[in-house]
Amino acid sequence: MISELVMVPTREAVLTGDLVVPGQVPAVVLFAHGSGSSRLSVRNRAVAAELHKMGLGTLLLDLLTEREERVDATTAEHRFDIPLLSRRLDGALDWLAREPDTGGLPTGLFGASTGAAAALATAAEHPEKVYAVVSRGGRPDLAGDDLARVTAPVLLIVGGNDEVVLDLNREAADRLPSPHEICVIPEATHLFPEPGALEQVAEAAGRWFLTHLEGRAPEGRRTGTTP
Repeated sequence: MISELVMVPTREAVLTGDLVVPGQVPAVVLFAHGSGSSRLSVRNRAVAAELHKMGLGTLLLDLLTEREERVDATTAEHRFDIPLLSRRLDGALDWLAREPDTGGLPTGLFGASTGAAAALATAAEHPEKVYAVVSRGGRPDLAGDDLARVTAPVLLIVGGNDEVVLDLNREAADRLPSPHEICVIPEATHLFPEPGALEQVAEAAGRWFLTHLEGRAPEGRRTGTTP
């Protein structure tokens, strides 16, 4: 079991992350937080904990530096900068590929809110690095024209009572050429605070990642499972 605070260098900044690898895992999931959030998001950490129980590794990452977060708290200019967030995710993917405990493992992206758009844009730009994407209460519509270039399987999880975001997800799904599904959590609202709602999110996300990530590592590299 590996659980450590890590510093992830990217082209523009060094980012702080929490890496957990619960043994010999078949895959790792990189989390992209949403508007005004961070790697300390209670909801994302709860989902990550369930993924660990299912045997998946995770990296929860601050996509912004401390200085950028202070600016963003006032101006909100960075949280909607999808190209910036996507570049940070790409740097983190490269870092995971170099690390001894995660190198060679297939990687999925889990995005919340605007982080979902960044995850999809990253998947479109780097299909050789991203094998599956899950969006939780996300804004996939903000990925724009990148949606049409996504090849990885995509799961869009939305609360049944989050009507505006549900409509945006349906519109975005119509633009995805890759295999995709919309998972509606009945009676849940945007942040899934209802009893049992977040557990349903984690279960759906875990099933999606295991289905589409297991055995997908490059030939000759360790995956922890038989291809």
